[in-house]
Amino acid sequence: MRKKLIYWLFEHSQRMYIKFKNKKPWGITSSQLLKYPEGTFGNELGSFLNKNGFELLPKVERHDAYRLITGYGTNVEDEIALQYLCFGNGKRSLYLFGVVIIGTLILPEFANYYLKSYKLGKKCNPFHHLDYQKLLNHPLEDLREIIFNKQQILQIQ
Repeated sequence: MRKKLIYWLFEHSQRMYIKFKNKKPWGITSSQLLKYPEGTFGNELGSFLNKNGFELLPKVERHDAYRLITGYGTNVEDEIALQYLCFGNGKRSLYLFGVVIIGTLILPEFANYYLKSYKLGKKCNPFHHLDYQKLLNHPLEDLREIIFNKQQILQIQ
């Protein structure tokens, strides 16, 4: 029931967030991403989207990029943990703060997971500011190696 509440909050707050987000959409579909060479970030992102039945959300495409690069899933606790990781990595936004605060209050049983994610974000190289659209041709593993050390990469896979 609590997870359903968070899903509902995500769905409704997401539309508002996108409406006021001041970014240009990529204008790329998952089928277009699948045309990138195998092993590239673009192709892997397209595969991830197809596997989960998603399309990139305009103006917030980097969110799925974060998920793919970090290995976080799409369930509620992973969504919240991903925001903790981004917070630890230096990202700051009103939406992030809202997810962290509300998610922690509604699902406190995952506090250790959230803390671990925050600490991982602090330890890895900054990634929240990258222009992921320009990185679609690069191998996913190369991007991961730039962001994470070898031990962290093993945890992702």
